[in-house]
Amino acid sequence: MTATGYSPGRTLPLRVEFVRQFRRRRTMVMFALLAALPWILVIAFQFGPNNNNGGSGLRISDLATEGGLNFAAFALSVSASFLLMVAVALFCGDTVASEANWSSLRYLLAAPIPRDRLLRQKLIVALTYSAAAVTVVPVMAVLAGTITFGWNDVRVPGTGEVIAAVDVLPKFGIVILYAMVTNLVVASLAFLLSVSTDSPLGAVGGAVGLVIVSTILQAVEALGGLREFLPTFWNTAWLDALAPVPDYSGMIKGSAVAVTYAAVLLALAFRRFRRKDVVS
Repeated sequence: MTATGYSPGRTLPLRVEFVRQFRRRRTMVMFALLAALPWILVIAFQFGPNNNNGGSGLRISDLATEGGLNFAAFALSVSASFLLMVAVALFCGDTVASEANWSSLRYLLAAPIPRDRLLRQKLIVALTYSAAAVTVVPVMAVLAGTITFGWNDVRVPGTGEVIAAVDVLPKFGIVILYAMVTNLVVASLAFLLSVSTDSPLGAVGGAVGLVIVSTILQAVEALGGLREFLPTFWNTAWLDALAPVPDYSGMIKGSAVAVTYAAVLLALAFRRFRRKDVVS
């Protein structure tokens, strides 16, 4: 028997959860840091020496000052391996564990909010903020790079070939989408840890730590083809999309690996939370 007027589908509206998470200090600080990073890199390039020799064998860092899109590609390459990973782990690892740490999780369930609905609402909001975090850096980098270095055609690392900016722009959208997909592994792992512990720092740190271990293992050549199944192995495959003749095979494999890991980890998170004895 349920109380008059009670509807499980109306508990914990997404709008309420979005506002709650947005007002948290860690959300504002993280987005401020991500938005400031491209401008910090601009200042670093302005004061640093110009090592661009104009020849072949150029690295992505050598071409960062060639234009807005080149600069955005560089900013994404230096942030994707750690900073964006930390941001995603923060939003997804802190969301449930922080409620348990504040001893408010049991009151949410007593409201009552169905456990699956609570997790689903938390996950949707966490993934939305994670996607926004991944998008902020390249979008702000395009703006900062264009203002500082101009809107020029894109030069390809390695060969130095030039591609029209209008041809690269749609590919850059695919690159951002791929960065979101690869970070699903971090998001789902952090979310699983978030429902398994009362410590937000433990959930965030555990997810970041395990991804770092994966990055270390992918450098072990003795593992051979097994490295392709590591969640971080295909993280840089997006560079192939910016080539004169784009190759999406690595991105397809990377997406398949990331989605598979995410599906398994999220299923474990929901299963764990359904059976968890919530006392905090």
